[in-house]
Amino acid sequence: MEISRIFDIFLFAVPSLITGIIAYYFFKEHIKNEDGRRRFLLKKDMQINAMPLRLQAYERIALFLERISPSKLLIRIPPISSNKDDYEALLTQSIEQEYEHNLSQQIYISDKCWNIATTAKNATIQLIRKASMLEKTDTANKLREVVLTEMMERRSPSDAALSFIKEEVSELW
Repeated sequence: MEISRIFDIFLFAVPSLITGIIAYYFFKEHIKNEDGRRRFLLKKDMQINAMPLRLQAYERIALFLERISPSKLLIRIPPISSNKDDYEALLTQSIEQEYEHNLSQQIYISDKCWNIATTAKNATIQLIRKASMLEKTDTANKLREVVLTEMMERRSPSDAALSFIKEEVSELW
């Protein structure tokens, strides 16, 4: 009699245990799905709020690249004297100031984009320094002429970087 009573209790307990296990897994999956949904909605909201900041950062970097483009830089910053070394230093200082003014934008743009903008800055400075080292470059106006002539013959570093930025921004849509 005792064994039959234990067997009866066991028969009543098995369906309860099965129901409990099913309920546990169901609620576990439900909570996991809800957590995923909340994360998705939070990420979506963050993306909506961050998108204007990212676009503004890309705009600022594009403006930076436009401002350091040699043809525009030489027109915007005239020589103070006829000394080519002073003019080279003035141009380099202007480029560095523009760069430092936009340092915080690297938070909002991709590392690759920031590296390309930095490379364009360095290449522009290098272009100006190489033009200044030429023997035919003896005055500030001659330096301007040599750099502008160089830009007619090839694409400026800023143009290549701007093309990359445009491509990266188009991928955001």
